[in-house]
Amino acid sequence: MVTHMLIATDGSQLADKAVDEGLALATKTGARVTVLTVTETWSAAEMANRARAGAENPVEDYNRIISRQASEVLGRASAKAAGLNVPCETFHKSDSTPAEAIVEEAERRHCDMIVMASHGRRGLDRILLGSQTMRVLAMTTRPVLVYR
Repeated sequence: MVTHMLIATDGSQLADKAVDEGLALATKTGARVTVLTVTETWSAAEMANRARAGAENPVEDYNRIISRQASEVLGRASAKAAGLNVPCETFHKSDSTPAEAIVEEAERRHCDMIVMASHGRRGLDRILLGSQTMRVLAMTTRPVLVYR
């Protein structure tokens, strides 16, 4: 029985659909949800480029931008959950690799299931870009509902 699910989202259209599907499942099972968004560590090369372009504090700028984006993503998910009367907690994990953060948080919060989207890359794109979904599947023993 699913009583607590972790729904991972990056705020993309496809991830928003996975949020909708996860919340729909939560309404049917009576589960509570934790919605997680993850932002990766900033790129030193990008920060150097921003500094050369005149940014006074590129790290602070980056942190402000990702905090605002995470708040928007989590706010949308929280509003959807409230509209469905699904108990929902939100969490932003920064400076992390998405797959590792998703698995860590699911374990730490004792979630019964993980819900996430897969962008469905194939062939060379998948090899070059990797797949956070495939990494999550390889790293966890929890059931993972993948929305494509």
